[in-house]
Amino acid sequence: MSVGPEGARPEGLRVRAHLRWLALARRHPSAWLLAVQLLGVLLYPAMEHLTAGRVLFNAFGMAVLGLSVWVVRRSPLGIWVALTLAIPAVVFSVAGAVLQRHAFTTTSQVLECLLYFYTTCSLIAYMLQDHEVTRDELFAAGATFTLLAWAFAFAYSVCQQWYPGSFIASSEGEIRSWVELLYLSFSLLSGVGLSDVTPVHPQARALVMLEQFSGVMYVALVVSRLVGLTISKARKG
Repeated sequence: MSVGPEGARPEGLRVRAHLRWLALARRHPSAWLLAVQLLGVLLYPAMEHLTAGRVLFNAFGMAVLGLSVWVVRRSPLGIWVALTLAIPAVVFSVAGAVLQRHAFTTTSQVLECLLYFYTTCSLIAYMLQDHEVTRDELFAAGATFTLLAWAFAFAYSVCQQWYPGSFIASSEGEIRSWVELLYLSFSLLSGVGLSDVTPVHPQARALVMLEQFSGVMYVALVVSRLVGLTISKARKG
């Protein structure tokens, strides 16, 4: 049975809409990375209380890793470093979940931490490579902030595995949850500092000082440059 022009028109509109979304995704990969990470902030607390929470956490982490590798393709830095870190991170993450080996999970977190720091550097290089402020670079500014928060949260997680009792909080136990460490990371990076998690081990305090320094320098060097270029463009226009 042939399809008339009226029946073909809605199908053509749907195809064009899908193509438009694909083109938008290709133009703004940083926006997708930012959106997924912000979604993770809302989902992680629920995952911690589910029976299959660890599996969901690993699956979500793999999605973020994949987006991080995709975003690195837009930067002047090489993608091979990201792949070298991402592939073993996924392997060790799955092995740690299946075999219940904390050493594998810790190794995966070390690799993820390095990948997020590398992706952060890649996005900063991407934002600094020209004097034009595009919409994707504005999304990249937000994604870079969340990547830094994730990277230091993984660094804190590794720190407390190597040095139990590195952080104390209002909750009991020597090991802080992922949400507690991510909350601490966002608090420090934003300069707010409102967190009930306190570093007590010298190595943990050293990491905290590095994150405080990173947060200040990110605003002073990267964000201020984007704001300055945007204002300059508006005045010229």
